[in-house]
Amino acid sequence: MKQVDFKNGRTLTNILAAAVPMLVAQILNLLYNIVDRIYIARIPEKGTVAIGAVGLCFPIVILITAFTNMFGSGGAPLFSIARGRGDNKEACALQNTSFFLLLVCGVILLITGEVFGRPVLSLFGTSDSAMVYALPYLRIYLLGTIFTMIATGMNPFITAQGFSVIAMTTIIVGAAANIILDPVFIFLLGLGVEGAAIATIISQALSAIYVLRFLLGNKCDYRLHLMNIEEIRNCGPRAAKITGLGTAAFMTQFTNAVVQISCNSVLSDVGGDIYVSVMTIVNSARQMMETPIVAITEGASPVISYNYGAGRSDRVKKSIIIMVAITFAYTICIWALIRFFPAQIIGIFSNDKTILGDAIPAFNLYFSTFIFMVFQYSGQTVFKSFGKKWQAIFFSLFRKVIIVVPLTYALPYLFNRGINGVFAAEPVSNVIGGMACFITMLITLNKIFKKDPHFNRFDAVKRSE
Repeated sequence: MKQVDFKNGRTLTNILAAAVPMLVAQILNLLYNIVDRIYIARIPEKGTVAIGAVGLCFPIVILITAFTNMFGSGGAPLFSIARGRGDNKEACALQNTSFFLLLVCGVILLITGEVFGRPVLSLFGTSDSAMVYALPYLRIYLLGTIFTMIATGMNPFITAQGFSVIAMTTIIVGAAANIILDPVFIFLLGLGVEGAAIATIISQALSAIYVLRFLLGNKCDYRLHLMNIEEIRNCGPRAAKITGLGTAAFMTQFTNAVVQISCNSVLSDVGGDIYVSVMTIVNSARQMMETPIVAITEGASPVISYNYGAGRSDRVKKSIIIMVAITFAYTICIWALIRFFPAQIIGIFSNDKTILGDAIPAFNLYFSTFIFMVFQYSGQTVFKSFGKKWQAIFFSLFRKVIIVVPLTYALPYLFNRGINGVFAAEPVSNVIGGMACFITMLITLNKIFKKDPHFNRFDAVKRSE
């Protein structure tokens, strides 16, 4: 079992060693929902309506991910910084606190979702015909909430310890099971939408078991344990730090849910249910296209955090440059692919030829500024890796809440742009929000390199050698 050496390994090698397994893991994790949508869209006579109905559940699914990221992505960078400083006791305490927060939150979300599922879906604009598919799917999916939060929330701690291949394997186990079980439950057993949800929660449970098997085992450098009463009483300051930094990751997903709700509401009003289905396809493609960006930036995050904690300014700068260069090259290639082959990409998610005429223009407009996504992700990753929670939180809110949501309503209604207005809000936000985040990150980095005591300490050591 090869472990990434964040202390002595080459910067590019470390980033790739963390990012490549994470990329595989992210792609396979994405298959949890993507495979569901692909199979659901192919249910005879009901596929297009069913996928639109399931799309109405996405905001709730995103919210679960948001809380998962709050405690997982909030705790992992602090864990890495503590490791870089050589404070192993604090690193263990941060990991255990994150696990406790994930468990408690998972139980609360499960109960809340089961009790208020129908009124929440109604609030999202779910029609009576769509509710027939959406509510059963949601109620079954929610049963796997705790499994999802453990598998996804604790995975960054495995990567942060340098065991990126193990982190990848935990996702492969669940994703492979989901790919196999989906057609069995949906078509062979004839359970339709409910079958997709059942397959997903079984797969999530398998991933969670694998994560716990490693973190509780002897091969793990920082073994996990469930905190006792005394530890729970004293975990308040750490929980506050984790939640504070994780709020940025939470807001990123939360605002995605807000945007999804807004888009579905406006599209249902100005275009009808068919455009809700188109937006579901667009979002599925966006998740697929963004996955490598997430993998690369998240793969760079523990390298940046560890070397920040160790006071290695040269490695931090090099990590950021490599991260931006790789993601920029990727986004250019994908943008070209989207421009030239939109129909083929749409065909991955739906075989309904009748919606291609509506989907292709929407697809091209939505992804017109995809290249600018690299600036948003890079800036956010650096803020998170340095523990700069307020900057990370602000730019999570800025792009989605301050730009996308108002434009989603303003462009169709105030400026009479109709359907195109909804799909144009995202590309506008990519340019404005992405550049604002990236420029602010560069200014912040310049100040940190000059003033931060970690870097000053490291530079002093270098001068004395």
